[in-house]
Amino acid sequence: MLAPPKKEIFNPDDMSKWLKSEAYQEYLGFVLSINEAVQGKKWSSIKVLNDRVEKMVKLLDCLDRWIDEIPPTEQPQRFGNKSFRVWFQKLKDESSNMLKDVLPQELHHTIPEIEVYLTESVGNSTRIDYGSGHEMSFVIFLFCLFKIGFLTLDDRAAAGVVIFERYMSLIRKLQLTYRMEPAGSHGVWSLDDYQFVPFIWGSSQLIEHQRLPPKSFPDPDIVESFAKDYMFLGCIKFIFKVKNGPFAEHSNQLWNISGVPTWSKVNSGLIKMYKAEVLAKYPVMQHVLFGSLLSFKEANFQEQ
Repeated sequence: MLAPPKKEIFNPDDMSKWLKSEAYQEYLGFVLSINEAVQGKKWSSIKVLNDRVEKMVKLLDCLDRWIDEIPPTEQPQRFGNKSFRVWFQKLKDESSNMLKDVLPQELHHTIPEIEVYLTESVGNSTRIDYGSGHEMSFVIFLFCLFKIGFLTLDDRAAAGVVIFERYMSLIRKLQLTYRMEPAGSHGVWSLDDYQFVPFIWGSSQLIEHQRLPPKSFPDPDIVESFAKDYMFLGCIKFIFKVKNGPFAEHSNQLWNISGVPTWSKVNSGLIKMYKAEVLAKYPVMQHVLFGSLLSFKEANFQEQ
């Protein structure tokens, strides 16, 4: 039986170990592999889902229904509705059994390790906040599903476009229902208050799209027409829903990105930004947990 993953990054000096670790190589490699698999693929083009992908979507559907069953509490504070803690505790209590229902018997020994990444992916129940580290936990959860052989290479596009998009829908509902705070102080680099990866994979979906150059995405009509099929535009639609005022003011980084001439340049730029502003930042990485599936030991080769 695999053990629950544990903390390995205790102070800023440990960041150099992380950047040289197998975990860093494998995590970044996984993000790039999904990035490649989803290139040019819209949500509606992935029509045939196998049983394994459907089971993961149904698991997220179930978590979504719990939000309806656990409504927000009437309270004076604007942020951080305490009912999130009830919802989160239910996930912690049920996650092992839920994964037993999804995974075949021969993979049940992996649950103590991978369930932690699932529960860590929805936000922090003490602070009632959510940020790019929680998002990273879900990407690690997906990575683990591939590593244990539950998902296969053929499932990469579905993992990026279908499962991850369903996760994004769940997370947005959590953020709005329980008024979750953005984790940490993002500063000017942030794409939006909460997410990063869907902008990477979403920009890859749009590479070589004939009708949607980057300059078109701040247009609300374009967003409304294409948000369901393209993750990047789904993110912009959510920003329009929660923010008021000129786009260039409330989302300055994204406004700057709309001036980049091609989606392939947007995509490569976002990957560099993710490496520098998320993977290389101690305040994010200090919360990430490591085990046998995502190993903190030093890699034999250096960063790609």
